[in-house]
Formats: sequence, structure tokens, C-alpha cells
Amino acid sequence: MKVEITDLSDEEMELVVDEANPYFVNTLRRILTEEIPQMAIEDVIVYDNTSALFDEIITHRLCLLPLPWDDRFRFRDKCSCKGEGCSNCTLHYTLSKEGPCTIYSRDLIPEIPDYAIVDPSIPIVELKEEQRLILEAEAMVGQGREHAKWQAVSRASYKYYPEIQIDNKKCDGCKQCVDACPNNCLGLENGKIFVKDLRSCSLCKACVEACESGAITVNGSDQKIIFNFETNGNIKAKDALLKAVELLDEKYKEFAKKLSKTV
Repeated sequence: MKVEITDLSDEEMELVVDEANPYFVNTLRRILTEEIPQMAIEDVIVYDNTSALFDEIITHRLCLLPLPWDDRFRFRDKCSCKGEGCSNCTLHYTLSKEGPCTIYSRDLIPEIPDYAIVDPSIPIVELKEEQRLILEAEAMVGQGREHAKWQAVSRASYKYYPEIQIDNKKCDGCKQCVDACPNNCLGLENGKIFVKDLRSCSLCKACVEACESGAITVNGSDQKIIFNFETNGNIKAKDALLKAVELLDEKYKEFAKKLSKTV
């Protein structure tokens, strides 16, 4: 297997995985979206709310805010407090504001300063004159398979690596395939069609349909796959991938261990 990183930022990553099949890449996708542990608000105590929104609506918005996370916090069911909620598995936030103002995610104050909301500019509710919102929130560790608020990766997808073949003996240089390509993958030079940007091909085959001479063929390789994903900002893309690989390795080892006991 060969892996090439073609695009990398704090929140996004794109890989080209060669000598692999879709089953492996799809397994990696599911672990990224469902099993990487993350922190999210689970319980909210509203002491005073005279805004235009019900308590339940505000609570729902708070629970979807992206929170930073690291290995310091444990799952509640695996914590020594047995789910009671201690400093090893629970993080507290407070909010107290009076209008007129707009409450943003940055107004939610964590008990540990390092765990402020990842995006400080998410609007929660607008308060008019003499309106108030006072509450306390508890955050805990969970996984995306339990609820979307614990999803570290908001988008993960893959596609076959495109293979474009051009028969210049059949091509008459009409340029219809170039004009038909929605991603501007093809070009025309000296009366011949050439591929400008292979990776941007979406395998739509619009160029094949436009070519009356049948000079161009487009296929996708199921042994070479373009895989890309995006986090919601609470974890770096590189760290998310490394954690997913770690979890996948643990699953393989556990499966091998159980299999050895039955065979």
C-alpha cells in the first residue's frame, strides 16, 4: 500500500491511497466519523431564560458547539467516579448575560481556560432589553456513533482515482469534450486533446458523451482511491487520521486475539 498526502491543513486532508480497495478506505471513513472520542455538552441547567427561545432550543445549540479535546478526559463509564461526573470526565461551562446583546459561543466560559469553544463567533441567541440568560453546562466525552455532536470529522468521502485515455488517431480536435468537462480537466494544444488536471476529474463522463468519434474513455481505478475529510476544528486533521489508524489497529488486534481462541 502506498499513501500520498496531496492536501493538508489544520482542518482538511486529502490522501491518495494506492494498492488499496474501497472496503479498507470505507472502514477508515467510518472510524473517523463515528469512533474518534470528542468532548461535547451533554447536560444544561438553565437558571434564568427570558429570551425569545425556549430552553430546549438554546440547549440544542449549545450541545452542537465544537469543543477542544485531548486525552486528559475519560469516558464517564470508564472513569473511577463510575459516571458521577468528576474532573477526570466532566468539564463545566457557565454563561450569564443580560440584553441588549447577542450571545456568542465565546460567552460560554469554561472552568479551564484552555477549553474555550473552538469557534468563538457562533451566535446562540439575541437578547433584547431586560432579557437574561443564565445557565450552567456540563461537557463529557462521547463518540459520533452515539450522536452527531460528538463527531470529530464532519465530512469524509472518497472516490476512485480517475483514468483518462485519449486515442489521438480517432480524435479530430473538435474540442467538444473540452467544452463539456465541468471541472476543466482537459485542454487542446496543437490540435490534440490532453489532460490538464487528472485528480479534479469527477468521473461524470460528460466528455465521453460529447465525443462523437469515441476517442476518449474515462474509468475509475478501484485499486487507487482519493480520500478526503474535514474536521469541525476541535482536532487537527493529521491528529484525527492518526487516532483513526490507532483505533483501527486495536480492532484488528482484538479480532485476531478472539479468533485465536476459537480456531
